[in-house]
Amino acid sequence: MTTTQNIEIIDKVYNAFSTGDMPTVLGAMHPNIQWREAESNSLADGNPYIGPDAVLQGVFARLGAIHEHFGVKDVTLHGMEANKVLATLRYDAKVRATGKAYNAQAAHFWTLDDDGKIIAFQQFVDTKKLADSGA
Repeated sequence: MTTTQNIEIIDKVYNAFSTGDMPTVLGAMHPNIQWREAESNSLADGNPYIGPDAVLQGVFARLGAIHEHFGVKDVTLHGMEANKVLATLRYDAKVRATGKAYNAQAAHFWTLDDDGKIIAFQQFVDTKKLADSGA
């Protein structure tokens, strides 16, 4: 895959996520994807999540349960060599239990295979902001 193609795939994933289109998000993943949440993130307890269903249940479903709303904004994609894409972005969210909102800086490091399927994901995020909000 070219760098441009990889960026297009990840862009489609963010667009699908923002509209709640989980079949498209999960469909972009390789069956054996290794998904890692940032260290000290409460969702890192399942690292690495292996496979789309593990990501759906261990990350996305929990995000929905914890948050009144959760979104990503200001996403900028950076193409890299070897089928890698770096995304810089912000999380805009409000925790259901505490009523506290947060706007946290984050980065996502994506790796795709030669067929354009996502084989690895690593999150980097301001975990203190998440913890302070109760997330």
